Amino acid sequence: MIDPNRHLNIGSLIFEGIDQIDLTGPFEVLARIPNSTYRLYGKTGEMIRDLKGLRITPDAAIADAPQLDVLHIPGGFGQEALMEDEDVLAWIRAQAAGVHSIFSVCTGALVCGAAGLLKGRRATTHWASFHLLPYFGAIPVDQRVVVDGDWVFAAGVTAGIDGALQLVAELRGEAAAQGIQLYMAYAPEPPFNAGTPETAPPAILAQMQALVAPVTVQREATARRVAARLGVTPPA
Repeated sequence: MIDPNRHLNIGSLIFEGIDQIDLTGPFEVLARIPNSTYRLYGKTGEMIRDLKGLRITPDAAIADAPQLDVLHIPGGFGQEALMEDEDVLAWIRAQAAGVHSIFSVCTGALVCGAAGLLKGRRATTHWASFHLLPYFGAIPVDQRVVVDGDWVFAAGVTAGIDGALQLVAELRGEAAAQGIQLYMAYAPEPPFNAGTPETAPPAILAQMQALVAPVTVQREATARRVAARLGVTPPA
């Protein structure tokens, strides 16, 4: 836990094609951390749209960001473009050298991997891209939230809320996390037990796998190029 008297600068990276709930789910939690400032950073200061068209405007461009204490990397289909964007990857590496914690949600883990930051780390990501983690030298862990030192990884989409609460506990203690959880009335009772590949009906799983197949194939091709750049031998 960090000294509660220490002010925390928290920043989330946003980009075109982000999955907004990878951002806004954790935002509900992180923006309530006591004695902190939360800001959004884009490659430029221009508005972006999430993968469904929601407009989001950053507070500043990444070039104008201070050294952060917490860096949040969301995912979404737009993550693909970032994996070979050296300007963004260099910024992530520079921030990672000085942050206290990095928080990855969904396929944000692939962006961290493309920055060369996952070698030897236990990590998770969305189920459709979980098999790609070894391309970045990561150790895949099939859990909703994975903590590896000062890193917190949340699996797919809504897991970002769980990961953010775990991060608050790491930063400010369990009582602070529990207070935020209570304020949010976060006590999920999903109407269906179909939230993982293991529990979803086979027909639903097949339907969703087919839906994401094109982007999954694209992500694997990009992951292979990144693996070659990083000197990682991809899985057979």
